[in-house]
Amino acid sequence: MGKRERLVAAAGEMVYRQGVAATTLAHIAAAADVPLGNVYYYFKTKEEIVGAISEAHAEGLTATLAEVERRHRSPKARLKALVDVLADRSDETALYGCPYGTLATELAKRADGTDPHAVELMRIPLDWAEREFRAMGCRGARALAVELVAGYQGAAVLAGTLGEPEVMAGQARRLRRWIDTQAG
Repeated sequence: MGKRERLVAAAGEMVYRQGVAATTLAHIAAAADVPLGNVYYYFKTKEEIVGAISEAHAEGLTATLAEVERRHRSPKARLKALVDVLADRSDETALYGCPYGTLATELAKRADGTDPHAVELMRIPLDWAEREFRAMGCRGARALAVELVAGYQGAAVLAGTLGEPEVMAGQARRLRRWIDTQAG
């Protein structure tokens, strides 16, 4: 892995665990085992590295959804598989929240308004779930997608706040049953 990739990976992990504000370029350089001066070669500002983290998250999320599509034939099975992927991360989610949701929330709180990276991190799963519900023949596919993503993100907030991974496991079971009740 090259220096830039190491920096983005280290930054992503640090931002996930402690937030954007508490993460400095010096911390990132140390975690990536890269001299601080080299950080500025790849990223002129902290904003640039946060953008790179967001892009890496978006790529990872897109890859996860593509893998779910490859492994499961029906839209209903794909939606339930996504819930399973999310539930498999419940221990980590109980420690730090959802990596996508926590970053999107932090970026959306900025004084200059909603960050486009935050919007993208939420739009990817929403748009994907909407397509799957539509493929199932469901009316109100967008509302169902919002319900699914909100159900997961809400459980992630609770699990992270309470430090209880079982919150995620219980919500995953409920979401799977809920998906089964939808048309298709």
